[in-house]
Amino acid sequence: MDRNYTVDGRNLIVELHGELDHHVAEEIREEIDAAINQNSIKNVIFNFKNINFMDSSGVGVVIGRYRIVSKLGGKVAITNLNPQVKRILDLSGMNKIIQIYDTCEEAISSL
Repeated sequence: MDRNYTVDGRNLIVELHGELDHHVAEEIREEIDAAINQNSIKNVIFNFKNINFMDSSGVGVVIGRYRIVSKLGGKVAITNLNPQVKRILDLSGMNKIIQIYDTCEEAISSL
């Protein structure tokens, strides 16, 4: 899985490509947590433009980062959802606690 992490102020933008599943979840989790700690991150924005599949491990990655940044007074946002991943978020109930935006720019300006 390709990924790119960008720090914009106190926001961490996580851009993932491919499948966010049990094969890569632990590694992604560790990388994001390290970036949060090293850069005094308050908010995490997941850009799912290039995610074509996500399983329960992927849901766990997002929820886990939500718990971490919530304790810091921050928020998690998700952008650029395709219909398949949106359905997973809807079924898991994540859409009730995590804001979903069309673009990263919208998420940054709202957070």
